Formats: sequence, C-alpha cells, structure tokens
Amino acid sequence: MKRNTLCMAIAVWALSLSAPAQNFDESKVAPYQLPDPLTCTDGTKVTTSRQWEKKRRPEVMEMFQSLMYGRTPKEKVKAEYTLMKEDTHWLGGKATVQQVKMHFTGNGSTHDAMLLIVRPNAVKKTPVIFCYNFQGNAQTMGYDSSILPHASSSFYDQIWVNHDGCGVWDYERAVDRGYAIATMCYHDIHPDDPEYRGQSVAKLFAGYEEGEQMRSDAWSAIGMWAWGASRVADYLEKQPWADKRHLAVMGHSRLGKTALWAGAQDTRFGVVISNESGCGGATLTRRNFGETLEIITGAFPHWFCPGFRNFVGKEHQMPFDQHELLALVAPRALYVASAEQDQWCDPKGEFLSAYHAGEVYHLYGYQGLDTTEQPGLHQPIMHRVGYHIRAGIHDVTCYDWSRYLDFCDRHFAP
Repeated sequence: MKRNTLCMAIAVWALSLSAPAQNFDESKVAPYQLPDPLTCTDGTKVTTSRQWEKKRRPEVMEMFQSLMYGRTPKEKVKAEYTLMKEDTHWLGGKATVQQVKMHFTGNGSTHDAMLLIVRPNAVKKTPVIFCYNFQGNAQTMGYDSSILPHASSSFYDQIWVNHDGCGVWDYERAVDRGYAIATMCYHDIHPDDPEYRGQSVAKLFAGYEEGEQMRSDAWSAIGMWAWGASRVADYLEKQPWADKRHLAVMGHSRLGKTALWAGAQDTRFGVVISNESGCGGATLTRRNFGETLEIITGAFPHWFCPGFRNFVGKEHQMPFDQHELLALVAPRALYVASAEQDQWCDPKGEFLSAYHAGEVYHLYGYQGLDTTEQPGLHQPIMHRVGYHIRAGIHDVTCYDWSRYLDFCDRHFAP
C-alpha cells in the first residue's frame, strides 16, 4: 500500500471512531420545516414559470454557488478534442467505440482527460447519456486492454479511492435501445483528494492556483466535476452522429451529486438522473438521517466549498435544502433513484426531496411525483419527475439502467 493511501486510510478510520452517531431510525427524525422554493428572499410569492426563471431561480442558484458547491469560473478555456482510437465493429458490429482525448489550455497551464464513447451504428442521430466512472474507462468494459489509460492514471494509484460500488455498465442494453453512453474517469477532472487540487482543472483559471487562501465560496471538486460534464456536452453537440437535443447526465453516489449540480447549471442536459446521491445530493439535509452534513464535510471537505461546513449543527438555519437543487432542473426531466439497503443515503429523504421539487414543475404544467407516499420496491413513478427504490445495496444495477432508459424514452420521444 502506498504511503499516501495508508495515511488516508488511517485518517478515515480515526474519523470513524470520533464521528457522531448516525441515525437510522425514522422515528428519531426531528421535525423540520423546509424553505419554500416559491418564496423569494423579499417575500414575493412565485406563481408563474416566468417569475421563477427571472427572479427566484437566480436566487436559488446563487445560494448553492455561494454556500455549497462554490462558484464556477466564468472564464473560457481553450479546448481541443482528438480522436485517439476508434473501433466500428464492437458488439459484433452493432456499435462503435471511440476514445477521445480532451486537451484544455488556460492560465498558462494544460490539462487532459480521456473520454470513452460507445454508440450504436444503426442510429443516425443518437441520444447520449453521459456518466462519470470511478476506476477508469477500461474498468467499465471489463478491463479491456484496447482501452487507453485515463489521463489521471499516472497518479491514480497514489491516492485513496472509495469506489462506491463499481456498478454495471450496461453498454449493450443501451446500444440495443438506440442510446450512446459517454464516460470518463472523474479523477481526470479533479483527483478525489483535497491534496490534489493542483492536479485538477482549477489550475486552468486565474485565482485558483494551488496554495491559494480558500474563500468560503471557492470552487469545489463537485463543481469541477460538473464543469467537466459540460465540456463533454460541448464535444457531443458538435458530433454529426449525436442528437444534441437529447443529452442526459447520470451519476452514482458522489457523482450523482455531480450530475444534479451539472444539470442545474447546464440546460443542455434534457434528462438529469441521480442514482443514490444521498447527503449533499438528492436527500434533504435537514432530516439528519444516515450520512449527515457533519460526517460528509469532515470526511470529504473538498467536495463542497469551505463555507458549507458553517451549517454543521445548524442545518435548520440553512436558507436552502436539496429539494431546491432538484427544482433547478425544471422544466427538464428529473429522475431520482434509491436502494432499500442504502440507508446511508436516506431513501425516504431522497424521495421527499424529489416530491417537494414538484412545486416548481407544476408552474410549467408538468406533473411531479404528486404523492407523499414513497412507492414500494420496483414500482417506479415516471412523470416529469421520476423516482424508484429497488432492492439491494449502494450500487448501479441492470434494473437501474433499464429504468433510466425507460425514462429517457419517455422524455426524448419525438
């Protein structure tokens, strides 16, 4: 075991010994009152979609930027995309596999990332689902030796990695149903360790140099991963084979948090999917069920801006909660998924958050979940806001992929 890996493992073990007790008993969830997504800071009540877009939505976006995920830089960086390898006969000729090097230049620095795309050959204009992976592009294809190393592989082994479940990459199912999947290792954008900020895309922007005094609203790792998702969208919308009107972003666990924040900021993603994103993602922070704000900001401080930790023990004073993050996706389609045994992510909190986001969808005439009763296992709800809870643990399964493709079918139909 590398020294840095061992040190991080010891630190996480020590943190677990001193961590506050987690609550997994619904009867112990204290009463809470959620902020109203339809009440502006000056007290104005929002009654139309125009009011939401012009007045309230910018207020909600500002809260998440300044208090939770940090501010995404407005500066543009130069981006070059090079097709490194292509196999047009994958899956017996049903699919094409492309490997694209993304090269960014800015602030006197450069940064690379490796994008993997699997697309059906039979579809001329293909809808695309983008989702980051945890262990590199090769892992998603069973460690196929033809898959080039991801850009961060040179220091990948030096950092502690929580895989959060490798998940199923159901490429053939997606191809058979007419979808392309694009993926990239999230470490390529920001290695998942606070000490590696200098190896992230932050260096491409003035004011984000390594060793800077971290502002309370400094750009977070989740913010950077979301930025990377948008750079993938930049590439996809220029490809003649891709249907740029039908782009989706999906993520699991910490990358589910990322998918939500990417979808909130970038309206090119017509479908936004959160797979068991939990605390800091889809679930309501105020419930303090499973993983809490104190636990997550203590273990992973780099995921959020420094100011977010100011709400530890003061969750009821937060001027926002995660149902408002989900509401930022409106009127585009939103899907939230939970797993029965994944109590750490608080499935009920994820469901209730999606339910309360429906207030904003109603402004557009769309149907939200429209029920406060969480559905049973494998009983998906698929309106403009969708939800399911399945049997099993914290992971991505074939069942999940099937439901996501069903949801995309519903909202990407001509």
